[in-house]
Amino acid sequence: MKTCIFDLDGTLTDTLESLAFSVKETLKEMGLPQITTDECRSFVGNGARYLMERSLEAAGDRELSRIEEGMEVYGRIFDENCTYLVTPYEGITGTLMQMKDKGIKLAVLSNKPHRQTKKVVERIFGEDVFDCVQGQKEGIARKPDPAGIYRLLEEMQAGREECLYVGDSEVDVETGRNAGVRMVGVSWGFRSREVLRAAGAGTIIDSPEELMQFV
Repeated sequence: MKTCIFDLDGTLTDTLESLAFSVKETLKEMGLPQITTDECRSFVGNGARYLMERSLEAAGDRELSRIEEGMEVYGRIFDENCTYLVTPYEGITGTLMQMKDKGIKLAVLSNKPHRQTKKVVERIFGEDVFDCVQGQKEGIARKPDPAGIYRLLEEMQAGREECLYVGDSEVDVETGRNAGVRMVGVSWGFRSREVLRAAGAGTIIDSPEELMQFV
């Protein structure tokens, strides 16, 4: 493998508190009932709009009559708090450094909005670890569409057969399958091993250090 593309939330970084805090503050500002952090966890992975749609439904707006308002409020609040209590998972930073030492090109592909994706990556890992960082933005279909992986591979001048994709959710399993690249699921993120297995993950690892066996 010459390239490794990582999901962000639940794979590289534990961002649950930042997401849950921003959702709860959004609902509070909108005068809606609160949802739990565990509910928020289950809604993460499909992008900001999906997160807000499910959160509004859980808070009682089942017709999603206030989704546009919710997106505006959430976008503002999350932009200010996207690094709130965010930490890298244990062992991730060391594994990334080992990969770089071996000449592996590294990238991030997230359904989090692009601006906040870059903020989190640069705040937690600096600007020199990853060769490419891509969040959700206009013109590129979000995961599980493979367009994001294809664009990153083109930027890094790598083929699909040389790429390892790493993620923590059923969305990531489907993304890897759709892109035709080898996918490794991680058990330390926002979804359980059972969810990953049910989605079709053939390989699931329990620590970042295990990634080295693939590269």
